[in-house]
Amino acid sequence: MIKILLFGKDGQLGKAFQKHFASLNVNLLSNTQIQYVGRAQCDLSDDASIDELLSQFQPHLIINAAAYTAVDKAETESELAFAINAKAPERMALYAANNNATFLHYSTDYVFDGEKYGFYLEGDMRNPLGVYGKSKASGEEAVVRAFAAGTGGQYAIFRTSWVYGDGGNFIRTILRLAKERAELGIIHDQYGVPTSADWLAMVSLHLALNSQLGLKKFPSGIYHAVPSGETSWHGLACLAVQSALDAGVELKAKPRAIKPILAVEYPLPAPRPMNSRMETAKLRHALVMSLGDSSDSYNDQTINSLFPRWDLLVQKYVAELAAKNLI
Repeated sequence: MIKILLFGKDGQLGKAFQKHFASLNVNLLSNTQIQYVGRAQCDLSDDASIDELLSQFQPHLIINAAAYTAVDKAETESELAFAINAKAPERMALYAANNNATFLHYSTDYVFDGEKYGFYLEGDMRNPLGVYGKSKASGEEAVVRAFAAGTGGQYAIFRTSWVYGDGGNFIRTILRLAKERAELGIIHDQYGVPTSADWLAMVSLHLALNSQLGLKKFPSGIYHAVPSGETSWHGLACLAVQSALDAGVELKAKPRAIKPILAVEYPLPAPRPMNSRMETAKLRHALVMSLGDSSDSYNDQTINSLFPRWDLLVQKYVAELAAKNLI
């Protein structure tokens, strides 16, 4: 019996994990016990609440899909941001490291200052600009320390960016505004990769679990987890609007009416990195190794298929929203 404990069940990533597990064959799940935890079940700002839940359930796999993600609000709620984004994952990591468990944790492009010209590597220096980024960077460091001092277990910290899924996100905001307004102004000088929560959950489990839901061994560390390609907020907005139009949704704003603006023209309380692009070669290699012979061309094709272009995933997502009348 493998026990899986998921924190953050009500967020976009948490819902994606639940959707994935619900889609699996019933026979596969017969030897698996999964507990989904939200705010009502565990206060992540309370160490004792986390410790009690872990000791009672005794999970083999801990998935921390929970986070404080209100980037601007964090500027005035730093204590809460650090409690949820740094102290909580530290408690989870300490349990995993001392009970031979696997820990999956999620971080962000905001741990970087965005001043690098190319794609960020996992080992590049952290230099977060705002409280949110600093709290997530502190969480990364705490997880690494916990396993360095522990007796066993393994961990993966997945850095990702521009996540969208079942919940509020940039794409849904843009589509709502496009129904209300004929013109929009969207930042075009900040670059990154939109990431599907469904895709992120799937890739995470490819690294951690085999086809029979047994735990796999993998090198502990930080992994950049985003789909292929890159874009700007403006590019993402244009594609989302065009995809909705293609799906038959009536919008006031058309792609040509989406005006590119500079980030300085849209000031926000918390600074954002201008460049959020991240290299994924490390994660691709780890996934290849988990399949077996790294020289196998079939394995290479399999890994490439796990990293589709961001625009294809966005088009699929918007089409699904349209089909469900959620635009």
